[in-house]
Amino acid sequence: MQALFIGQTYIDVTFITDHMPTGDEKHVADAYAVSFGGNAVTAAFCCAKLGIVPDLIATMANDWLGRMFWDMADRYGISMHPRKVNSSSLSFIMPKEGKRAIVRCRDDQHIHPFPLLNLKGCRALHIDGHQPDAAIHYAKLCREEGILTSLDGGGLRTNTHELLEFIDVAIVAERLCEQMDKTPEQMLAYLKERGCRVGGVTMGERGLLWYDEAGKLGTLPALPISRERVIDTNGAGDVFHGAYIYSYLANPGKAWRQHFEFARAASTYKIQKLGNEAGLPTLANIEAVKREFGAAV
Repeated sequence: MQALFIGQTYIDVTFITDHMPTGDEKHVADAYAVSFGGNAVTAAFCCAKLGIVPDLIATMANDWLGRMFWDMADRYGISMHPRKVNSSSLSFIMPKEGKRAIVRCRDDQHIHPFPLLNLKGCRALHIDGHQPDAAIHYAKLCREEGILTSLDGGGLRTNTHELLEFIDVAIVAERLCEQMDKTPEQMLAYLKERGCRVGGVTMGERGLLWYDEAGKLGTLPALPISRERVIDTNGAGDVFHGAYIYSYLANPGKAWRQHFEFARAASTYKIQKLGNEAGLPTLANIEAVKREFGAAV
């Protein structure tokens, strides 16, 4: 095991349409994609696509959607450690003009305890706060073992405050700032206070506000891609997380700014594609993005 990701499994149905029907009306979408979904889950697939295949603890139901997800994970070589639920979770996503509307159908009532794994060889843990009992267990264990711990703070969870005590790299969304009534600057101060070695707030087209290991505040502007090329921003943050975990594992001697620059190129690739799977970049794709926007960085 090189890395462990823990999250909630979704099947994402993403569609583009200029009209949402109501009542008995019908309408045909312009395009659609069906793929795996979930924050840490998508990040795990991104890391695998880039060349380092992680283990994944994720929810799994014994239904046809669950079997479809298992096939997806198998195709990427991901070692699945399923945690059983009764029904698969679904997300219906409608991207439009750089935003995305989402309807989720979620079953997070776990039937069994989370699996206990041997972490020998593991060098990074990435969690998104789902499965809070598993998240806190493995965050504590990895901290004790000197394994890097990373959090996707997309939203406030039941144990976010407690969990942050065991997180090395916490990259959170503006949504968490809003939920906790904090400005991005106040959020960074809070992350420092909780002991996070590296912290940041993702702000979409306004880039990343973050601090490094020395506590120095910095910004990482978004790449200046034209609005016409932005197709689907959903999953861009998840790809960002998966890409910086890959970069850390592949090049542990690099500074975190370099890991985040790599991840920025990965997420820039993602937003030009419809659906999570189509938006997973290869190393060649990331290099192409860097070359295209090199003069603007």
